[in-house]
Amino acid sequence: MIRRRGPWRTLEAVEFATLEWVDWFNHRRLLEPIGNIPPAEAEARYYAQTEDVAMAACLKPYGLRQNRSGSGNSAMDHLGLPA
Repeated sequence: MIRRRGPWRTLEAVEFATLEWVDWFNHRRLLEPIGNIPPAEAEARYYAQTEDVAMAACLKPYGLRQNRSGSGNSAMDHLGLPA
Protein backbone atom coordinates (compact mmCIF):
# COMPACT_ATOMS: atom_id res chain seq x y z
CA MET A 1 0.00 0.00 0.00
CA ILE A 2 2.64 2.63 0.85
CA ARG A 3 5.69 0.67 -0.37
CA ARG A 4 5.46 2.17 -3.84
CA ARG A 5 6.48 5.59 -2.53
CA GLY A 6 9.42 4.47 -0.33
CA PRO A 7 12.13 4.20 0.78
CA TRP A 8 11.08 5.66 4.10
CA ARG A 9 13.79 7.48 6.00
CA THR A 10 11.98 7.97 9.30
CA LEU A 11 9.14 6.47 11.28
CA GLU A 12 7.35 9.82 11.01
CA ALA A 13 7.43 9.59 7.20
CA VAL A 14 5.86 6.10 7.34
CA GLU A 15 3.18 7.30 9.75
CA PHE A 16 2.33 10.30 7.58
CA ALA A 17 2.11 8.16 4.41
CA THR A 18 -0.14 5.71 6.25
CA LEU A 19 -2.43 8.52 7.39
CA GLU A 20 -2.63 9.86 3.83
CA TRP A 21 -3.64 6.42 2.59
CA VAL A 22 -6.29 5.98 5.30
CA ASP A 23 -7.71 9.41 4.45
CA TRP A 24 -7.93 8.46 0.78
CA PHE A 25 -9.48 5.08 1.63
CA ASN A 26 -12.23 6.60 3.79
CA HIS A 27 -12.93 9.98 2.16
CA ARG A 28 -12.02 9.91 -1.54
CA ARG A 29 -12.27 6.30 -2.71
CA LEU A 30 -15.53 5.69 -4.60
CA LEU A 31 -17.20 2.44 -3.65
CA GLU A 32 -19.45 1.01 -6.36
CA PRO A 33 -21.72 -1.19 -4.17
CA ILE A 34 -22.89 1.87 -2.20
CA GLY A 35 -23.56 4.13 -5.18
CA ASN A 36 -20.07 5.35 -6.16
CA ILE A 37 -19.71 7.51 -3.08
CA PRO A 38 -16.94 7.50 -0.49
CA PRO A 39 -17.50 5.33 2.60
CA ALA A 40 -17.39 8.35 4.92
CA GLU A 41 -20.24 9.97 2.98
CA ALA A 42 -22.31 6.78 3.14
CA GLU A 43 -21.73 6.61 6.89
CA ALA A 44 -22.75 10.25 7.34
CA ARG A 45 -25.95 9.66 5.34
CA TYR A 46 -26.76 6.56 7.41
CA TYR A 47 -26.40 8.36 10.74
CA ALA A 48 -28.35 11.39 9.49
CA GLN A 49 -31.17 9.05 8.45
CA THR A 50 -31.22 7.21 11.79
CA GLU A 51 -31.23 10.53 13.68
CA ASP A 52 -34.24 11.69 11.62
CA VAL A 53 -36.09 8.45 12.40
CA ALA A 54 -35.26 8.70 16.11
CA MET A 55 -36.38 12.33 16.20
CA ALA A 56 -39.63 11.47 14.44
CA ALA A 57 -40.26 8.66 16.94
CA CYS A 58 -39.94 11.15 19.81
CA LEU A 59 -42.51 13.52 18.33
CA LYS A 60 -46.02 12.51 19.33
CA PRO A 61 -48.77 14.65 17.84
CA TYR A 62 -51.45 15.59 20.34
CA GLY A 63 -55.06 14.82 19.64
CA LEU A 64 -54.54 11.52 17.84
CA ARG A 65 -55.03 9.36 20.94
CA GLN A 66 -58.44 10.55 22.02
CA ASN A 67 -61.03 8.04 23.12
CA ARG A 68 -64.58 7.90 21.76
CA SER A 69 -65.95 10.38 24.30
CA GLY A 70 -63.58 13.03 22.98
CA SER A 71 -61.39 13.29 26.04
CA GLY A 72 -57.74 12.49 25.90
CA ASN A 73 -54.41 14.12 25.35
CA SER A 74 -55.22 16.97 23.03
CA ALA A 75 -53.11 20.10 22.68
CA MET A 76 -55.85 22.12 24.32
CA ASP A 77 -55.85 19.81 27.39
CA HIS A 78 -52.11 20.31 27.85
CA LEU A 79 -52.30 24.08 27.49
CA GLY A 80 -55.34 24.41 29.75
CA LEU A 81 -57.31 26.11 26.97
CA PRO A 82 -60.92 25.36 26.06
CA ALA A 83 -61.36 23.19 23.02
